[in-house]
Amino acid sequence: MSTFVLVHGAWHGAWCWDRVLPELRVRGHQAVAVELPSDDPAADSEAYLRAIDDCVDDPASTVLVAHSMAGLIAPVYAERHPVRELVLLSCLLPLPGASWREQLSTSRPMAKEFYSEFMPHQLKDDQGRSFWPPDVAADLFYHDCAPEEAAEAASRLRPQAATVLSEQTPWRGEVPSPTRYIVCEADRAVSGDWAGQAARTRFGAHIARLHTSHSPFWSRPATLAELLTAEHEGRAYGRPPQELTQ
Repeated sequence: MSTFVLVHGAWHGAWCWDRVLPELRVRGHQAVAVELPSDDPAADSEAYLRAIDDCVDDPASTVLVAHSMAGLIAPVYAERHPVRELVLLSCLLPLPGASWREQLSTSRPMAKEFYSEFMPHQLKDDQGRSFWPPDVAADLFYHDCAPEEAAEAASRLRPQAATVLSEQTPWRGEVPSPTRYIVCEADRAVSGDWAGQAARTRFGAHIARLHTSHSPFWSRPATLAELLTAEHEGRAYGRPPQELTQ
């Protein structure tokens, strides 16, 4: 038995793992979701790391699962506190010596439609935090969900402060934990091509694939839980990356 510690991405909260937690527990594992202070402009990477640490009892028995923006933070935690496994689900990835905004200025890590169809609709509040109109968020993050389920999730999103996106990453480039990257093949946010290449280059990661939107925790929680637990238990880790597909 392992403990899965699940870390949400930008605009989300611990609630987004509500459908995955029982799926992991019924498979015999412990599971907990982290609540990041991501709507607080004063919260930097260290504040995010403290939130993760509050949910980790024993790093050596922990499978740390990060989604999207949390991919900038979870590798830092695993570098400082090596975990049993680091799983990066449709994640942004840190680059030593750079901020995420610097990466955006020198590469194209987001999906093509993110730039052309969605970014023009992103809004900012009076604290400089970004947020999405609910209908845009539903189409961006949950397009493979039933309309009412997508609308429910979109209504729960909150503003995202830019602090951790604009600061230089504290990740030094060490990868002491076995690492997996899960590409979501119908993702409208993160580029799967960029992610697969960057994950291999920076982390030596095994690559798995799901044919889902950016949010399989909402659209296919049982499938995601099965992939997390099956590979963690070693039933797929020895296969070539192209076979790790569901």
